[in-house]
Amino acid sequence: MFIWLAELSASLPALNVFRYITFRAGAATATAMFFVFLFGPAIIASLRMRQGKGQPIRSDGPQSHLAKKGTPTMGGLMILSGVFVSALLWANLSNAYVWVVLFVTLGFGAIGFYDDYLKVTKQSHKGFSGRIRISIEGLIGLAATIAIILISRGELPPARELLSTSVAIPFFKDFLINFGWFFAVFGAFVIVGAGNAVNLTDGLDGLAIVPVMIAAATFGFISYLVGNAIFSNYLQINFVPGAGELAVLCGAVIGAGIGFLWFNAPPAQIFMGDTGSLALGGMLGAIAVAVKHEIVLAIVGGLFVLEALSVIVQVASFKLTGKRVFKMAPIHHHFEQLGWTEPQVVIRFWIIAVVLALVGLSTLKLR
Repeated sequence: MFIWLAELSASLPALNVFRYITFRAGAATATAMFFVFLFGPAIIASLRMRQGKGQPIRSDGPQSHLAKKGTPTMGGLMILSGVFVSALLWANLSNAYVWVVLFVTLGFGAIGFYDDYLKVTKQSHKGFSGRIRISIEGLIGLAATIAIILISRGELPPARELLSTSVAIPFFKDFLINFGWFFAVFGAFVIVGAGNAVNLTDGLDGLAIVPVMIAAATFGFISYLVGNAIFSNYLQINFVPGAGELAVLCGAVIGAGIGFLWFNAPPAQIFMGDTGSLALGGMLGAIAVAVKHEIVLAIVGGLFVLEALSVIVQVASFKLTGKRVFKMAPIHHHFEQLGWTEPQVVIRFWIIAVVLALVGLSTLKLR
């Protein structure tokens, strides 16, 4: 919204700073962070009063988690409030990509909220039907991807329209695999997969939010470069007009994440819940699809991929052989069962997330 102030720069040159994505991304980070700092305590108090017993703790999980009984969940409401307020203030609202990503974030957040609501009211770790949830997520992801295809076709010159339905391969120059309209299904898979992978990672205090912030910082940087004709040409990556504005949304996620981490640091005063994890994962997936770096998301978010794969392998192994590969899934619980303390698991996983982000960024230059 504040970008309109740049129109007054002829009278007051200092206002020209509002045109710069870098300035607005930084402002979005600060705004979201202070919003969560300011309103976080009131939100936590309200959720604690309304939820009573808080998020149910799995009786078959690590025994150390039983001490967390009574901690309220739905902390994602804090994060999403900060993200949306900041985005509406600092993003260019005439940019269609911004609205598509916010649509996915809001849709996935609503699904997660309903799931959390059922868990709290029923005092069970089971939410609503997994098939129904995945189906709704798939429809949201499909609609978002189709919108992204249409937006990119409207922005790209005719000679480059192929990019709108293609997947770019990292480490290679101009290597595209055109999926045609099947790309809509692929994009939906990326968005749904990202949302659920982050959701599975959210099992320990601070475990999910920091890797989410690392991924958001990485994709904020990628978005800025992809949306800049000069930088994208220099790095020989695909130029996507308008995608640079998504860096502002990434900045908002970082700021809101910092604010949330203040309250989620061990011992957590509040849990993120599906409300936050599904929304943030879906948001990262939608951004990756918009900036044509879907495969890079799998690298940068490799920690989330590992968590999701551990669950898939565990379930498949048990159904086929009756045996478990891991002591407990997702894999962060496996390491807890091996004797790692919660802080050890969390901090070591943070380190892995940083390393994977650096590997993902290397794909911009190593071509």
